[in-house]
Amino acid sequence: MNQSISTQVLALSAICLAVRAVQQIARGEALEPGVLQTLLQSIAEQNPAEAVDIYGGKLANLAGGYHILAAQLGDQPRKDLELTRYVMAVLVLERLLNKSKDSLGAVGKRIERLQQQLQHFQVTDDNIIASIADIYVEHISPLGNRIQIAGVPEQLKQSAVQQKIRALLLAAVRSAVLWRQAGGRRYHFLFQRKALLRETQQVLQQLA
Repeated sequence: MNQSISTQVLALSAICLAVRAVQQIARGEALEPGVLQTLLQSIAEQNPAEAVDIYGGKLANLAGGYHILAAQLGDQPRKDLELTRYVMAVLVLERLLNKSKDSLGAVGKRIERLQQQLQHFQVTDDNIIASIADIYVEHISPLGNRIQIAGVPEQLKQSAVQQKIRALLLAAVRSAVLWRQAGGRRYHFLFQRKALLRETQQVLQQLA
């Protein structure tokens, strides 16, 4: 995978979009059209020709994520600390996954099965979402501390909501894989923040 700052920002934007979607679902809010499909489909895209192909081949599919990332990297004092906490937890999970050959192998086999299922069902089908959520529960969540999701209690009690959240967390982990493959490291948030922000703003100008 191309180790460039543009690919790093692409991956971070996708993580931000997935985490924001988790927040929205946990609060009972509606997602923007196409967001769920873009994020969940990315899990099955394992050998893209270009990084953007993971997300349907269009940077515009991640526009919301770029806006979130720009706000988080910018100088304005009010950040979404909850979102930051989720993003960092996802990056930790991905690092632990990368160190576990058994877990990586198991996830790979499950994704191959998912790709076969997607020949017959839409990625947003309830059964597919449940299958993706199951991958997260069985092979990702046990690797580290459980991510505590805040939201409306009545929402979080619903099985369908829980499955969507877990499926989106797996999508976030998939994008964290891309972030690492592109050379992204956590210390970049301190020492390359301005470069990341500049790239994010340039993409937003292109999309405007």
